[in-house]
Amino acid sequence: MRGHTRIILAIIVLSLMAAACNAPVQPADTPPAQPGSEVAQPGETGEDEGPDGGEKGARQQKGIDYQTVKPNEAGKIMVLMYHVIGDSEGEWSRRWDNFRKDLGVLYEKGYRLISLNDYISNNIDVEAGYTPVVLTFDDGTQGQFNVLEEDGKLVVDPKCAVGILEDFHSEKPDFGLAATFFVYYPMPFRQKDFIEYKFKYLVEKGMDIGNHTYGHANLGQLDAEGIQSQLGRMVAETDKYLPGYTVNTLALPYGVNAKEQYRQYVYKGEYRDFAYQNNVVLLVGSNPAPSPVDVKFNPLSTPRIRATDDPSITSDMYDWMDYFDKNPHERYVSDGDPNRVVIPREMEGKVDENKVGDKELIVYDLE
Repeated sequence: MRGHTRIILAIIVLSLMAAACNAPVQPADTPPAQPGSEVAQPGETGEDEGPDGGEKGARQQKGIDYQTVKPNEAGKIMVLMYHVIGDSEGEWSRRWDNFRKDLGVLYEKGYRLISLNDYISNNIDVEAGYTPVVLTFDDGTQGQFNVLEEDGKLVVDPKCAVGILEDFHSEKPDFGLAATFFVYYPMPFRQKDFIEYKFKYLVEKGMDIGNHTYGHANLGQLDAEGIQSQLGRMVAETDKYLPGYTVNTLALPYGVNAKEQYRQYVYKGEYRDFAYQNNVVLLVGSNPAPSPVDVKFNPLSTPRIRATDDPSITSDMYDWMDYFDKNPHERYVSDGDPNRVVIPREMEGKVDENKVGDKELIVYDLE
């Protein structure tokens, strides 16, 4: 492959050892109706064998047993979508205790948090054998981030999403603490006296703030001026609380994009003295997102999955976790090194070399 070192690993001794202590992968079961209908099959096997891995290939083989870990960095990634976190369960609501349950299930099934920006930039730093997952929250509701006043001090409500995330992270620090909150004005998180406090708190904790337009606008109903006003004004207002902070991610309100002739202003535009650029645009869809090296990867049209286990909703996070349990070859699995992209040969046809960038691409034979 042009521009990248391609290493073909012939793992003989280690694969025999792995075979002795690992049961073979079972054939994939029939997937849930909705997820199965929307998941593409793995790419065709490549024909170009490339140069031998040599000494470097032996070093990678020594560092990680690919036959056991089965890294697949061309696999799919779930971008999860939450709205209301509170005391009731509904189509767009998640009980706070069920949110905590979601985190626990993700953790036990080998998922680890990464930021949305790290996903789109392919800066995925996850331990070998684990799968990245992205948390997103729309609308900036109070249950996502609520603060209480106790003895003259502000404390994070332990039943809000931020409080639950922090508590879970204190127990399982390897899970991560990344999330993006897509807010709109005039009152993000619904406590007007604490907007600045909350914004600064999130950023200090390594979480992000994203654009949900200034007033939760339907972009499909706006012209170029209206789109730039809604997106640019949100950026300008956020700058009042966080001077210099870059808002470069957008979740489409109602999942509706602008008309085709105005769509360029969704991605980039200007409002008064504020220029904005959205590097990722999130949909409301029901699919996992492709790997950032996938030929189909398009950050300006990134699908998300409903974070619920409501049996009336198909293609939710639990449907997809079940699907990946039964079809592990379609799930993104990290090799543990953010500077490499490691894929089994059967996925080679899915990789766009240009998207690999300056990382080392390693193709191995899965036995």
